[in-house]
Amino acid sequence: MRIIGFILITLLMTGCASILTPGTERINVASTKNKPFEATVDGQYVKVPGQVMVSKDGNDKIIQTSEPGCAQTTYVEKKVEPLFWLNILAGGLFGSSTDLGTGKMWTYDDSVTITCLQSE
Repeated sequence: MRIIGFILITLLMTGCASILTPGTERINVASTKNKPFEATVDGQYVKVPGQVMVSKDGNDKIIQTSEPGCAQTTYVEKKVEPLFWLNILAGGLFGSSTDLGTGKMWTYDDSVTITCLQSE
């Protein structure tokens, strides 16, 4: 009985998204241009098309490039991780505030496309 009580208390005091989701996320970055070029996301260089690993820190991600004819800045907005809503029900205020504090309540789109004027 004590073990079951301990497990229940532990579950109520932890964040669901904090336990079940990683602290980083992979974003595929593509463009409407048929030629590779470089961009930066959170100070990391990424060859487009390519993938970049970003941290779930609660900030929108900004993809920047100086490629002629392409959008210089592309925003990747944060969204609430679906597991966060489960945590509000299961973990209450403490669990959901843990998810907020760790940044793991946020997620980003899996794929982002940089718009270019010409598709050479």
